[in-house]
Amino acid sequence: MNLSRIPLRAWFAVLALGCFGLIAFSLALQEMLRLAPCPLCVFQRLLYLVIGALALAGFLLPAARRLWLGTMGAAALLGAGVAAWQTWMQRFPELAPGCSYTDPNLIERLVDWLGMRYPSLFLATGFCNSIEWSFLGLSMANWSLLIFLGIIAYLVLPLRRTA
Repeated sequence: MNLSRIPLRAWFAVLALGCFGLIAFSLALQEMLRLAPCPLCVFQRLLYLVIGALALAGFLLPAARRLWLGTMGAAALLGAGVAAWQTWMQRFPELAPGCSYTDPNLIERLVDWLGMRYPSLFLATGFCNSIEWSFLGLSMANWSLLIFLGIIAYLVLPLRRTA
């Protein structure tokens, strides 16, 4: 299949639907299994929302596609870094300080602020180094890391076309 024949707006639409679908899945899973998301989990959810919103903007305003792709790439890199940090915290809980054990950092303060305004979406009640759910031997933080890396790889394809 020739990927250059796929319209750029379709790339953006698929990414927006994927990110919003991930958020819906995480909220449904949280409700069904009574999971307690931690501040890093909620921050990653926020980054999926940002990437989805930027992808929707790229769909609606494709003329600024380099701006959208670059900004989404930066958000996905940040998300991969946060998910990698949380993965490390879960792998080595005795070495990691954990969320909510020390003074709140910038991410925790942002999540707390959002959680007060939109608790159904952003309220963080769990601990970052605990694993409450796993699938195929991977925690939610592991899956999130893989998804953010997948988003970065996905963004490279239309970026190469705009060059």
